[in-house]
Amino acid sequence: MTREGDPAVTASRKAAQPPPPDGAQPAGPSAPDAGRGVPAGSLAAPGPADARRPAPERWLVRRVFPILATVGLIAIAMGSTTWWGPLITGARGWPLPLDLWGTMAAAQRLVHLDLGGLYTQPTGLVSFPGAAVILVPVVVLMDAAGISVHVPGHDAHPAAWLVAGPYEIAISAVALLAADAIAEHLGASRPKRALLAAASATAVWSVAVNWGHPEDAVAVGLLMYAILALSQARTGRSAWLLGAGIAVQPLVLIALPIVLAALAPRRLAGFLARAATPSVVLLAAAAAANWSATIHAVTNQPNWPTVDHPTPWVYLAPRMGHGAVAAGPGRALAIVVACGCAIVVARRWGAARHGGPWSRETLEDVLWWTAVALALRSVFESVMVAYYLWPVLAVALVAAVRSWPRLAATSVAATIVTFGSQVAWHGPWSWWTAMIAGLALALFCARLPPRLSRRLRPSRPARSAGNPLRRA
Repeated sequence: MTREGDPAVTASRKAAQPPPPDGAQPAGPSAPDAGRGVPAGSLAAPGPADARRPAPERWLVRRVFPILATVGLIAIAMGSTTWWGPLITGARGWPLPLDLWGTMAAAQRLVHLDLGGLYTQPTGLVSFPGAAVILVPVVVLMDAAGISVHVPGHDAHPAAWLVAGPYEIAISAVALLAADAIAEHLGASRPKRALLAAASATAVWSVAVNWGHPEDAVAVGLLMYAILALSQARTGRSAWLLGAGIAVQPLVLIALPIVLAALAPRRLAGFLARAATPSVVLLAAAAAANWSATIHAVTNQPNWPTVDHPTPWVYLAPRMGHGAVAAGPGRALAIVVACGCAIVVARRWGAARHGGPWSRETLEDVLWWTAVALALRSVFESVMVAYYLWPVLAVALVAAVRSWPRLAATSVAATIVTFGSQVAWHGPWSWWTAMIAGLALALFCARLPPRLSRRLRPSRPARSAGNPLRRA
């Protein structure tokens, strides 16, 4: 009987093994690099662990659900606006999102370096200049093709829509891609990510297709990417992403206090400096070209209660003439309340502020409170438009993605709010009350209590001892 490790036995076993092929490295414990890292560029063959490691998926494969949802949304949008929509309603012209054309006019002025006309008619621009910047590529394309970007009439069939429509929906898909990236990071299954993409595309129909405000979708998508980057301890990248979102649509500012609450105090100054840079540069250029028009549009934020949906706050909003009221004070109040929310939740995220990647629970919590902050705009707005509701629904859906009951319930609530918001009620209380209740329902569904969530989960049949289908 021989002992394991006897030199004589070991030598005989090595002699019995066949020699490796010419040029091959011996694998296993006897290899000289076994158990150690192989330097980059080494010719050593990969070990067994490297052979079992799955190859990384291509980007198109990883984001297949939001891409398919975007393609489907473009097909439905273009078909409904140019074909069966007018056929069903009997309209002579295409039902187009009229708000898009003013922003395209602003983008055309940027292309022609007419910064002084950025905030003058017919642009009607009241957002930051980034809203026009994101439309510059399609305007350049239309200018090269000789396609007019002027505001169409009610009976028009503008060729510009055949180019601008798919483009503005495609860039709105930034929100869908960001949602799927977060869902992947949270470990959501592929069926859940498929439902998330479908529900998100349904909700984005209001902001992109029906109203023509891709800047809202782009800004919220950049906000979600910023939160994802911050959860991975990429603070600088998060700040630049958030700053780009603010430059495109300043509604993201309402969520800024929530993001700062999850940040280490020593990083606040650098984070804010980076986040402010894109907006400061763009606004400085526009103000230098036309100070009065830029400041008036950006600070007063005019809105029209006779055109859109007035809320009870309209009685307190300053009057601006020509039937318009100032929306700025209400939005400033929403930011103040958001700061209060950030103070409340800051203690809960103490571990996140110390640096390092966040837990999944922390990321979900930050997303949900971000949705709450975005909802404050609708709560305090003096005049509402249907697409103002969309940012809350977009972020709430992502916060619910890890739980089937939460995701299904939030998807149903988001769909009801999206299509219910299109009704033409103009009373100060009726439409606003119903929509705020819908947002509250969506936020509640995205944060269902664990016990209720378990009750709503479909029960599985128990496996009995005598079940012949039970595996041994």
